[in-house]
Amino acid sequence: MSDTFFHIDNFSCGYPGFKLSGINLSLEKGSFNGIIGPNGSGKTTLFRGITNSIATLDGAVFLKGKNLQQLSLKERAQNIAIVSQFVDTDQILVEDYVLMGRMPYHNRFQFFESKGDYEKAHHYMQLTDVLKHKDKLMTELSGGEQQRAAIARALTQEPELLLLDEPTSHLDITHQVKILDLLYRLNKEMKLTVLMVIHDLNLASEYCDQLILFNEGRLFTQGTPEEVLSFDTIEKVYKTPVITRTNPYSNKPVIFLVSEKMMKDSHN
Repeated sequence: MSDTFFHIDNFSCGYPGFKLSGINLSLEKGSFNGIIGPNGSGKTTLFRGITNSIATLDGAVFLKGKNLQQLSLKERAQNIAIVSQFVDTDQILVEDYVLMGRMPYHNRFQFFESKGDYEKAHHYMQLTDVLKHKDKLMTELSGGEQQRAAIARALTQEPELLLLDEPTSHLDITHQVKILDLLYRLNKEMKLTVLMVIHDLNLASEYCDQLILFNEGRLFTQGTPEEVLSFDTIEKVYKTPVITRTNPYSNKPVIFLVSEKMMKDSHN
């Protein structure tokens, strides 16, 4: 266990009407991992279980050999940062929003940010290209800019593990690629371990080292994009016909959907 960076051991969690059962999963330090699966398969439920937003029913989650349940909220926040699917866009300045990432490092009676807090926040705002917006309200930013601000706040926590719940789901393709390019750079340059829920199978294939496929509350399979994204696996889990090919530039799998019209035309 001590040799594994992040490990989920026989983990079960859930709520009335839905339960994740018997999840076993290990992540290597510095890896880029994607969680995929149909709607309602348990992807976001797993995140809520990991972060203790819903109760653990069985098993445990370990970070560097330590059970997360035994860590204080402050210790967890110093090691794991979360970027939610929906970014909080209250009437708050971008700079103040990002500085909230330093709260896990504040002393009990510290009411104001230190010079060091500002330096770290500005560093990650520069890295995510939102420093130029520091005096704007979060509500004045575009969807892509809000996501970058949320990532900057998460990085300001200086975590070792970054959890992202569908960070590209409400963005156009330009901003999707920009966000994932940023995450890929952070992963490689900072050795930041990334675990991301993502719907787009082609983006997941292109950016992730490992894919974890969920179906009906269970971990269906995991492995490299080449191992997971076979046409028979996708058709079985998503219950829709697909064609798989290889991207000639990256050599990663590419998924093509087969429409009803295509099926009819192929039989004419």
